[in-house]
Amino acid sequence: MAVKLHRCSGQWVKIKAHPCWRVEKALIDSGIEYERVSGPGRPKSQRTTLIEGTGQSNYPAIQFEDGIWYREESKAMEQTIRGGQLMEKDTGGATAVAEPSPAAEPGPETPEVH
Repeated sequence: MAVKLHRCSGQWVKIKAHPCWRVEKALIDSGIEYERVSGPGRPKSQRTTLIEGTGQSNYPAIQFEDGIWYREESKAMEQTIRGGQLMEKDTGGATAVAEPSPAAEPGPETPEVH
């Protein structure tokens, strides 16, 4: 099964610090077939396909054959791919977009300010 890697147009940037290359390299190293979909750069508002699929305007993102999208920060995506867990993100029912970390949300210990 081939997936679509939605990434920026800076395909010539092949350094580990570049988020799109980090994810693409993980796909290559893991032997996962993929199709590269180069999207618009700036302004981010032109990234309509990405925004419709993930609710975000940040690259990279992966789209599975059934239309499900997967998007996290690139380091987390790389770990998922290298860990052999990419296909588990194909949830079959909803977009798999990472939620904000619990630390960013007020918890029971956090007093509310009015």
